[in-house]
Amino acid sequence: MSLDIFWFLPTSGDTRYLGRSDSGRPATNVYMRQIAVAAESLGYDGLLIPTGSSCLDPWITAASLVPVTHRIKLLVALRTSLGNPTASARQAATLDQACNGRLLLNVVAGGDATELAADGIFLDHDQRYEAAGEFLTVWRQLLSGETVDFAGKHVRVEGAQNFFKPVQQPHPPLYFGGSSAPAHELAAQHVDAYLTWGEPPAAVAEKIADVRKRAEQYGRTVHFGVRLHVIVRETNEQAWAAAEELISHLDDDTIEDAQKNYAKMDSEGQRRMAALHGGQRDKLEVSPNLWAGVGLVRGGAGTALVGDPKTVATRLQEYADLGVDRFVLSGYPHLEEAFRFAELVFPLLGKQPVTIQDQVLTGGAFDIRASKKLTADEVAA
Repeated sequence: MSLDIFWFLPTSGDTRYLGRSDSGRPATNVYMRQIAVAAESLGYDGLLIPTGSSCLDPWITAASLVPVTHRIKLLVALRTSLGNPTASARQAATLDQACNGRLLLNVVAGGDATELAADGIFLDHDQRYEAAGEFLTVWRQLLSGETVDFAGKHVRVEGAQNFFKPVQQPHPPLYFGGSSAPAHELAAQHVDAYLTWGEPPAAVAEKIADVRKRAEQYGRTVHFGVRLHVIVRETNEQAWAAAEELISHLDDDTIEDAQKNYAKMDSEGQRRMAALHGGQRDKLEVSPNLWAGVGLVRGGAGTALVGDPKTVATRLQEYADLGVDRFVLSGYPHLEEAFRFAELVFPLLGKQPVTIQDQVLTGGAFDIRASKKLTADEVAA
């Protein structure tokens, strides 16, 4: 497989257990930099930096990573409902220059209506996609070097220009995820890569087919990706035990409160995530090795691939066979799981192994290193 594998930056905090526990980690810039440096050194291709009222600002966070990373791409959330396309075009060009052409942008048109209202945004679901389409029309023209006059329903500019060219021409690639018909239409018209949350392969295939068909009507092609959590261990039994451990601190009241909150949202993607499990602990394996336990209390991406390295690689290949060529992955806690996934699964994905093969490391000052694995008796001797 030739796949791009991205990792996730937990800018709203990290944890070992979902729900209430004493294992939470605050979202500090120091911790974000640790994860970013680790992901780059391990060979991940990109890093998703999310958005939301509970998240660190994605643009400031991305800028803080520029001096400590050199290769990994930064997939930064672009909220089309906040700010205006002219200022956003300037920001994108400036950040793309700063990171020498490593910027990717994840278009976020919708979200939680309550959160949007707190930001002064009072558009319904379809209106947000209308506004996003107008925003991206102007934004793309600006970064292509055009002087733009545009009068739409939601966006209006006169004589708008962008004076700072990005490294990537005509603009940094646009990623986007959404499950509704207006979202698919937006993807078909404007974005370079369509991301879906981790639904069963048959459902993902339907979404890919719809977006691809719509894009063809505009003479465009779109790449496809999947956003997933991963719980990989040396054996399947260990992986499933780790999945259960992740939700071992959850009580029924916490799950019920979370599901009630998500039910208020007008996000089609969130509705589809919730429908996979219905808030029930006994219906969490929604497809072979696809586990919906994360979605019991986490909004957004709520499914994880669970299994040993070969099993997880096989499930990723099933998505790849549908036309997916990039994955945005995460695991709790994100620093340790970045290492675990890379060490166990990267060799099966055609990526450079990150472990020393066929050597014995004792962890001491006089490590025993051999060209072949030693037996227990040889190590003891």
